[in-house]
Amino acid sequence: MSQRAERRGGIHVDQSDLLCKKGCGYYGNAGWQGLCSKCWREEYQRVRQKQIQDDWALAEKLQREEEAAYASSHGAQSHSQSTAPQAHPGHASLGSFSKFEEKKTNEKTRKVTTVKKFFSPSSRTAPKKETPEGKSPSPSISRRASLDTDQVSKDFADYLKNLQKPGREIQKQCRAFIVNMSSKKDLGADELSECVQDFYQSLADRLMGHYKASSESVEQVMDQVEKYIMTRLYKSVFCPETTDDEKKDLTTQNRIRALHWVTIEMLCVSMDEEIPEVSENVDKAITYVIEMDSKRVPRDKLGCITRCSKHIFSAIRITKKEPASADDFLPALIHIVLKANPPRLQSNIQYITRFCNPSRLMTGEDGYYFTNLCCAVAFIEKLDAQSLNLSPEEFERYMSGQASPRRDSSEGGRAEPPPPPPPVAINPVLAQLNHNLEALSGLGRRQDALMEAARGLQADLLSWPESVQREVDQVLEKYPLEVRSRTLSAIDDNNVDNDNLPPPLTPQVFAG
Repeated sequence: MSQRAERRGGIHVDQSDLLCKKGCGYYGNAGWQGLCSKCWREEYQRVRQKQIQDDWALAEKLQREEEAAYASSHGAQSHSQSTAPQAHPGHASLGSFSKFEEKKTNEKTRKVTTVKKFFSPSSRTAPKKETPEGKSPSPSISRRASLDTDQVSKDFADYLKNLQKPGREIQKQCRAFIVNMSSKKDLGADELSECVQDFYQSLADRLMGHYKASSESVEQVMDQVEKYIMTRLYKSVFCPETTDDEKKDLTTQNRIRALHWVTIEMLCVSMDEEIPEVSENVDKAITYVIEMDSKRVPRDKLGCITRCSKHIFSAIRITKKEPASADDFLPALIHIVLKANPPRLQSNIQYITRFCNPSRLMTGEDGYYFTNLCCAVAFIEKLDAQSLNLSPEEFERYMSGQASPRRDSSEGGRAEPPPPPPPVAINPVLAQLNHNLEALSGLGRRQDALMEAARGLQADLLSWPESVQREVDQVLEKYPLEVRSRTLSAIDDNNVDNDNLPPPLTPQVFAG
């Protein structure tokens, strides 16, 4: 029991660790430095406002210095030798700093003007959409994206028809927002996220304040708004070029490949995959976590995570024959992520974090499962020998591909440690090759067993008719079948049996 607790020490996460660090009661997120969506936005806006004020102070200080330097230089020179004001570097600096101050002022009021613009009559006229340069997606992908967008737009319009006046305004504001976002492709991911979250909050506040809608109705409307907006914006905001999401994806993918040797016993996972029902739930969990990348809406991606997690809970419950606990769930989720190696995992997590309706991440089962997935990925990134109750030497041997825990266990114990490897870079392809060879060896053994069973079945089928024939012959020998022949006699034969027959009829002649 103590050894199991020691192994769990590197995986166990208290439920309090999943909550916001500010103690507001909502779920936190690693992408928000352990804060919930609400507290993160407040902190982000506070830091951003402070940065703007610091920039203003710096600009004003530099401007005063330039003005003093210009005044001193201007006083030392004679009037005849002075140049035109527009050609003097001091004036150029003053003009540049004036533009800098104007830029910071516009940055300060950006949030207010953006929200006003969404709900102003001027939003009816929008600038023309620009076609991104340097991007040429394949025709099949473009057609599929176009079909998906058209279907979502039709479904969104049909849904809004039932809302009458609020529906018309929602559709107008959503269209204006999409057009507005098309001109902000050069913004960073945080700024894009801030724009989307501002729009969510503004639209929800207007629905609750102006139209007196209930919180349940607003939640349903916001789900449809998120589906419509994010389907339209998906290509421009998922894994944008201004971020290092793609680099993180490759790092995480290579890390999971390097950990292919981690066994279910090392993670203390309470799942017995030898049970058919457990194996079926594990396969479905892997399918759903991989399917997450094919979805375009943050809520749909969350749905894949939730369905994956529920199948994990089912597999644990079937194995333990009792409800699964949170301590059982996290190691099992890590095991599923290692087996699945989902594509673009970091990009999907960042996409959900930036553009999902924040209420879904703060509470409910979607928020709980998503927070656990973030913890699982963080654990995989920091996994070391102590986390798996291994010695550093064993961990390095397994990571380098020079040994495998599966081979060690099949030999009835741990193998003797080999001499230290030379200080050269280990090729990860060799580790993957070793893993593939072990998998092929296991498949070969299973195929041999299957062929042996097939040959046994074939021998049984061939011997069965012979055994049936022998049984029939034994029965006939014990109970022989005798067929007695009987001769038929004429009805007027002289035999004993005819004595009991009546005499033949005598013809009679009647006179006329």
